[in-house]
Amino acid sequence: MRLIGGKWKGSIIYHLKDEPVRFNDLVWLLGEATMKMVDQRLKELEQARGVRTGVSERPVAVTYALTCFGRSALGILEQLREWSESYDIQL
Repeated sequence: MRLIGGKWKGSIIYHLKDEPVRFNDLVWLLGEATMKMVDQRLKELEQARGVRTGVSERPVAVTYALTCFGRSALGILEQLREWSESYDIQL
């Protein structure tokens, strides 16, 4: 639960499922989350070994990607989505 619990963590993991994402793009994808909140959640995910950072040199940019451990949470998130839809619960 430390990896996926809490506001925005599941959404962050979902948006990182296909490819690494730059910080500003992730903030834009999340819409209502503040930059500070996204930064905090990414740090928590990094500490839990669910997300890793990468830095490109030209242009300088930090990207975030799921680790194998973080990717393993995708199945749980999918089950949670299916469960919530079957009972008409807004997550």
